[in-house]
Amino acid sequence: MSLAHLTIATQDSAATAKFFQEIFDWPEVHRPANVDLTTYWLDIGHGQQVHVLQVDDFQVSPFEREFGRHFAFLFSAAKLVTIRERLAERNVDVIPPIRPTPFERFFFQDPNGYMFEVIDQDKFVQEK
Repeated sequence: MSLAHLTIATQDSAATAKFFQEIFDWPEVHRPANVDLTTYWLDIGHGQQVHVLQVDDFQVSPFEREFGRHFAFLFSAAKLVTIRERLAERNVDVIPPIRPTPFERFFFQDPNGYMFEVIDQDKFVQEK
C-alpha cells in the first residue's frame, strides 16, 4: 500500500500551493478538467500528491501540534538546511520537537496554521 494523496483545505489555495512549492519544491501537476480551478495538485514524489483545496469558510483544527494532528515528511539532511533557510526568509518559526529522537526533526506551522514535521531521512530509523 502507498499514499495516493492527501487533501489540505485552505481559504487561499493559490497562496498555500505557492508556499509549499517555495518551501518544499513540490511542483504542480496536471489536474483533470473536472477539478475546480482553485484546486492545486502538487507532486510530493513517488507518485504521491498533496491536493490543496479552497474552502472559503475553512478553519484549521486547534489540535495542530507535535502530540496532535500534523503532517510528517522525510527529506534528505541537505534539504532540511534549505527548508530551514526558506522558513526563516518568510519569518516562519521553526519549532523544536518535544520528544527527543535519534535523528534530526523539527516542526513549523504553515500560514494556515497546519503543523508540519520535517524529518532527516538520511538518519531516520524506526523507533522501538
